[in-house]
Formats: sequence, C-alpha cells, structure tokens
Amino acid sequence: MLGSMNGVHLALLRGINVGGKNKLPMKALVALVEGAGCESVRTYIQSGNVVFRASAARAQALPAALSKALRTDFGYTIAVVTRTATELEQALAANPFVDEGADPTSLYIAFLAARPTKAHAGALDPERSPDDRFRLIGRELYLCLPNGVARTKLTNAWIDKSLATISTVRNWRTCAKLLELARAT
Repeated sequence: MLGSMNGVHLALLRGINVGGKNKLPMKALVALVEGAGCESVRTYIQSGNVVFRASAARAQALPAALSKALRTDFGYTIAVVTRTATELEQALAANPFVDEGADPTSLYIAFLAARPTKAHAGALDPERSPDDRFRLIGRELYLCLPNGVARTKLTNAWIDKSLATISTVRNWRTCAKLLELARAT
C-alpha cells in the first residue's frame, strides 16, 4: 500500500551532470539533502531529481540551503526548484497538450521558482521557436517540442529572462516517474 503524499516534496536541480558539467554523485546529493534535515531521500537518474519527506518549512528552506551547500562543497552555482508531491500531481494533470493528443515524447514541463507577473507572462513570444508550443499555467510552463529539446529556442536562459524567475525543465517521462516515486515515499 502506498503512503500518503503529505509531507512529500521534490527538489529539482538545474544543470547537474549535464554534458559533463557539474558532476555530482547522487550519494553526495542524498547526503546534502539529509544534512538539511530531510528524510526518506531518494534520487531519480543522475540529473538532480530528489524526492524526500520534510515539513513545509524545511522544504521551503531547502533551495537556499542546498544551493549554499553545493557552492561550498563543490563550487557549483545550481538553481534548485521545489514542489510538493501534490503540486507535481496537479502539474501533470493540468498539461494542456495531453488533452490535445500530443506525443508524450515531445512533452516537457519547465518548473518555475516563482509565479511570473502578468506583464512578464504577456511578453512571452509564441513565435520564438517555430513548431514548438508553450502554455504558462501558474508556476509551470508546459512545452510541446516536436523536434526535441536540443533544437528548441525555448531555453532555460530565455524562460528565466522572459519570466524573471528561475526554471528547470523535465521531460514527461521523468515527471511521471517522479510522481510514482513520490507516491511510494
């Protein structure tokens, strides 16, 4: 039987073990998250996906604490975005491209550290990356990238600058697997 998702959170790190940069063993990442007072810490793949149990206050403080530890211990400047397991579940359910029948391999979610202002949201250019589509809902920017993430112009740098926040992108399969892990934590 699966446990309650109350108290289950996710930390999504941007730029860990990507293209040979910011190499970080997952055992070290688990130790850092446990050192910040979190429990039942699990990682998924080598790219900075962490599922854990913690109080809301501890989870809210984790991005700053983890970023500081990564800078101190490894010399990395890494963005960390958190969500509750329930928020991840809601984000998956709200993806507008699923109902449109989009190929799941083309689906991504950019998780934003903060909800963008209406002015920033309104400034997003829908023509920036031909063939690609996006939709902003709350703190998630849903991406449909039929030509793949490597060919899009909807990059983290563009998202961060346009929306004046920090983003980290995950593919649909990873998001689904993280929700599965959260439900089992």
